[in-house]
Amino acid sequence: MKTIYFDHAATTAVAKEVKEEMDPYFCENYGNASSLYELGFKSREAINLARARVAKAINSKPNEIYFTSCGSESDNLALKGVARANRKKGNHIITSKIEHPAVLNTCKELEKEGFRVTYLNVDKNGFIDIEELKNSINSKTILVSIMFANNEVGTIQPIKLISNIAHRYNAIFHTDAVQAVGNVKIDVKEMGIDLLSMSAHKFYGPKGVGALYAKEDVNFIQIQNGGHQENDKRAGTENVAGIVGLGKAIEMANNNLEKNNKKMLELRNYFLEQIKYRIPYIRINGDVKERLPGNINISFLYTNGKDIVKMLNKRGICTSSGSACSSGLPQPSNVLLAMGLNEDIAKSAVRITLGKENTKEDMDYLLDSLETIVANLRVEK
Repeated sequence: MKTIYFDHAATTAVAKEVKEEMDPYFCENYGNASSLYELGFKSREAINLARARVAKAINSKPNEIYFTSCGSESDNLALKGVARANRKKGNHIITSKIEHPAVLNTCKELEKEGFRVTYLNVDKNGFIDIEELKNSINSKTILVSIMFANNEVGTIQPIKLISNIAHRYNAIFHTDAVQAVGNVKIDVKEMGIDLLSMSAHKFYGPKGVGALYAKEDVNFIQIQNGGHQENDKRAGTENVAGIVGLGKAIEMANNNLEKNNKKMLELRNYFLEQIKYRIPYIRINGDVKERLPGNINISFLYTNGKDIVKMLNKRGICTSSGSACSSGLPQPSNVLLAMGLNEDIAKSAVRITLGKENTKEDMDYLLDSLETIVANLRVEK
C-alpha cells in the first residue's frame, strides 16, 4: 500500500541533497571538531559553513548561532539560560497557554526556582491577547516567550508587535520558531527577535539537531555543564553530520520558500473548498489568513479525531490528532481548549500538515477517505 504523508508538522523526510552532504561526515571526515589536526579542522570548517548558512537564512550573524540537539533543547537553553542569568533584574516571565510543552514545562520548572510566570490567554483563532500582554508586563519582566507559529493550528503570531512591547520594558524576547523556520520568511533584526529556536527535522533535515539564535547582547548562561563547545554555551561534542544537514536543509528551504508555499497554499485551499461541500458539521480551527501555508486543523463533529487518524492509517494516510509530543495523552488538545473549544469538538480534531511532495491526487484520495470514514463513524455513534 502506498503511504501518503500528511504529518509534516511532526517530522519530514531528510531531503536527498541533505543526506548527500551529510554522508562524508559519518565515515570519512569523522574528526572531532575540537581536535588539532586535519580531520578535526575539516569538521570545524563544516560546522562554520552550517553556522553561516543558518545566519544567512534568518539575517543574523554566524556567531549568534548555537547548535543543539533539537528544538526542545533550544527552548530550554533560551528560557533557563536567560532566566538564571538575569535573576537580579527580575523574576517575571510571560508566555502563552498554547506553547509547545518544551516551553510550558520549562516554565513550570522555573516556577519551582522562584520565577513568576504569566500564561497569556488566546482568542478563538489562537492569537495571544495583546491587551493582556500590555497589562501583564512590568519592570520585573525579564523574558517574553511566544511561539512564532502554533504547531497544532498553524496560527502565526504578530511577532514584531510582541517584540516591540517586550522591548519597551527592556525584556528579552524569545520565540519558538520550530514550525515557522522553512515555512515563513524570518528576519530576526527586522522583527526584533532576541532568541529563536529551530529544529532541522521540521524542514527536511535530520532528527537530533537544532539551533538557537541568540542576539549578541543577550545575557544567557549554559544549562549543560562540560566542555567549551559552542562558545561555552552548549557543552558536548558536536554532531557534525547533523549540523551539516541542518545547514544544507535551511539553505534549501529558504531558496525554495515561495515556490513550496505557493504549491501548499493551492492544495490547502483546494482541500478546504472541497471538504465543506462533502462533509457536514465541520469546524476549521485556527486563523484562516495568518496561518502556516501547509496547516489544516479541522474538527469533524460527532466523531473522535484519534479514530479518524487510525482509520486513515489503514488506507495508508498519515495524519495526527494534534501535536506529536502529546499524541499518547487521553485528554483533548490544550491548544484547542485554550481557544475556547469544548471537549467534544476538541477531541474530534484532526491535523493535516502538507509538504512539498504532496499532490492534488493525494488531496483527492484524502477527501474520498475522510468522506467515507467520517460518515461510517457517525453512523456507529
